[in-house]
Amino acid sequence: MRNQVGSAPTKTWTFFEDDWHEGNVAIMGPRTHGAWLGSVVFDGARAFEGTTPDLDRHFVRVNVSAERFLLKPVVPIETWLGLAREGLKRFDPTAALYIRPMYWAELGTTGGGVRFDPESTRWCLCIYEAPMPAPNGLSVTLSPFRRPTLECAPVDAKASCNYPNNARALIEAYRRGFDNCLMRDMLGTIAELGNANVFMAKDGVVYTPAPNGTFLDGITRQRVIALLRGDGVSVVEKTLNYADFEQADEIFSTGNFSKVIPIIRIDGRQLQPGPFFQRARELYWAFAHNG
Repeated sequence: MRNQVGSAPTKTWTFFEDDWHEGNVAIMGPRTHGAWLGSVVFDGARAFEGTTPDLDRHFVRVNVSAERFLLKPVVPIETWLGLAREGLKRFDPTAALYIRPMYWAELGTTGGGVRFDPESTRWCLCIYEAPMPAPNGLSVTLSPFRRPTLECAPVDAKASCNYPNNARALIEAYRRGFDNCLMRDMLGTIAELGNANVFMAKDGVVYTPAPNGTFLDGITRQRVIALLRGDGVSVVEKTLNYADFEQADEIFSTGNFSKVIPIIRIDGRQLQPGPFFQRARELYWAFAHNG
């Protein structure tokens, strides 16, 4: 499954400066700190099939990300939720949507500009059509690029500045004929995929990398772990190496954009969508529709 390159923006509405604006509205200029020095945090929730699973948790996380990044989380959670409800009414109720709250710094300080001014924090809520990817499966390989630690990057926040490193990992893997890649942490153990959390199964047990401060413990990841455990599946969070995934019975990913997707090839080895992937996806869809 390959992403489209250079596709035009889909139907979009953005709440910015006290009003809703249609289309890809301009919210930053060339002097905006967030535009040229990366002082941006965001989150991403989903609306699909008339559901918005864990929407409140995504708004909580964007505010936590702002605090950790030293921006000011100036929007209360109830305000985020109310605006989301307003925005969703501008779309077909069955449309698959991406719901993205953002904070950024408008101004740098006078001593060179790298240090931003938290008092200049601005925000918006962008909602746009984004079809749910079909669970056809992905091919993966090992990336030469690694996830940083908290000493090197703000990995405890969903910050935009963390993503260029993952982007180059995905581009490098794509050029080698793969859809995605497994990324290691600085100790050489597997952290995540280039744009999602990752699970594997071996001998009837599901495993996933234990959060160690190098990647986001995703909301969909947490939800899938809880759902599988509630269904009687043994899910173990532990240190995993690339060899563990090479020898796995099945591999699947979790993330807000695609939810639960199978991995059907790792390097030259073909895999089939397995029973744990299938059960995780079934349980998540049931949760989304029934709570």
